[in-house]
Amino acid sequence: MADAEVGKPVLGPDGNPTSKKALKKQQKEAEKAAKKAQRKAELDAEQQANQQEDVSKEFYGDMKMIQSTEKLDRALVRVGDIGLKEADQLLWCRARLHTSRATGKQCFVVLRQQQFTIQGLLAVGENISKQMVKFCANVTKESIVDVQGFVRKVDTKIESCTQQDVELHIKQIFVVSKSAPQLPLQIEDASRPEPEGEEDDGRARVNQDTRLDNRILDLRTTTKQAIFRLQAGVCRLFRNTLTERGFVEIHTPKIISAASEGGANVFTVSYFKSNAFLAQSPQLYKQMAIAADFEKVFTVGAVFRAEDSNTHRHLTEFVGLDLEMAFKYHYHEVLQTIGDVFVSIFKGLRDECQTEISTVGKQYPAEPFKFLDPALILEYKEGVKMLAEAGVEMDEEEDLSTPNEKLLGRLVREKYDTDFYILDKFPLAVRPFYTMPDPKDSKWSNSYDMFMRGEEILSGAQRIHDPEFLTERAKHHGIDLNQIKSYIDSFRYGCPPHGGGGIGMERVTMLYLGLHNIRSSSLFPRDPKRVTP
Repeated sequence: MADAEVGKPVLGPDGNPTSKKALKKQQKEAEKAAKKAQRKAELDAEQQANQQEDVSKEFYGDMKMIQSTEKLDRALVRVGDIGLKEADQLLWCRARLHTSRATGKQCFVVLRQQQFTIQGLLAVGENISKQMVKFCANVTKESIVDVQGFVRKVDTKIESCTQQDVELHIKQIFVVSKSAPQLPLQIEDASRPEPEGEEDDGRARVNQDTRLDNRILDLRTTTKQAIFRLQAGVCRLFRNTLTERGFVEIHTPKIISAASEGGANVFTVSYFKSNAFLAQSPQLYKQMAIAADFEKVFTVGAVFRAEDSNTHRHLTEFVGLDLEMAFKYHYHEVLQTIGDVFVSIFKGLRDECQTEISTVGKQYPAEPFKFLDPALILEYKEGVKMLAEAGVEMDEEEDLSTPNEKLLGRLVREKYDTDFYILDKFPLAVRPFYTMPDPKDSKWSNSYDMFMRGEEILSGAQRIHDPEFLTERAKHHGIDLNQIKSYIDSFRYGCPPHGGGGIGMERVTMLYLGLHNIRSSSLFPRDPKRVTP
């Protein structure tokens, strides 16, 4: 009988014979399923208990998409306006969640709005649940949130934020727009100061291409916000100063029939059944406006240069701040006006943009920009002499190279204590065909450049306003007269003597702040290798 028991087959749960190995596997799976069911039941019970215990469930969460279905009677205070005078006030603000850090029953956040940041604190308490703290800690970086909280004075300054004397004790937090959890760059990394020389502290930083490929994120840094707010100040001060001086703002064509400056550095575009060009300068139209009796004009607009220059200061598209004016008897009336405009811009930036200058300086330290009032004016041959005394040999009729420009800028700063100066009387050979020659010595011209920190930011001159003389100079430069016929003809009906200049807005911003690359001061830069985003 025992032998018969040994040989008897083992039956499975379905009543069919099965092996011991298969039976053991089935038992394990049954145990696993039972444990899973038990764990789910425990979690469900815990979740149900949590729901019952969550005293804060009405005070946090994902806000329903704003589709303008209602108007909330809720004032939102700007982060930059929150300070000691708001201490102990309960207020709402909307900002990006810059960073969050959970520690036990607390969560510290940094809220960022443009170039301003403030620390927020959420702690478990009578009206703040663990679930609310956990929710806050899990909000993805760069999400936009509406936060309500009490403004509290802090005993120790919060060095990591712009609002250093107060913090926000959060009572409510709602996500208005959620950011993706994975960012192509971290805002903290993009905001770190550049290491000096070979120094490297091992912290992550963002290279230029990554910044430009993800420009929207890069522009959110407090530094970039400050740069472009200061740049707006450059344009505002340029416009206001000239308007106060009787100038009229005009808008000139950007699609033109002939190259503005001559030469090959021009973009050709298909124009119906023929070709046209993108304007290298508003030069010709500014002069036409003078011939049309506007007397003093300026324009702010795009300028295109097809130069294959991959340097720290060249762009293929930039914003030109251009001006032109009639003068009475001497082109220095123009030169001094432009010099005064620059001084007015520098004063305005110094007096109105200290917050921006300070913000940029934390990431890109630079010596404060120095200037004289009135501006320093040197003749070209004086500059050549200063370079010669420093060991640089160059011909008087040779144009300044970039290294010589920078060296001369350093020499001028050492001697005159200014970062801005005007170089007058350039050699005629290095200037465009419409530049008026010096009447006493045709080797020179009635032209000038202006420099900031040793780099050119304006080129200008007295223009030739006599059509016959202009024709003669155009022939000398080998320019096809048929292509500039309308330009020359504009002076055949009487035109006052006049002059002007063109300023590169991005260069002014870059050099005033002491930035290292013009791409930092161009919102969406265009160069020979980049036409996106």
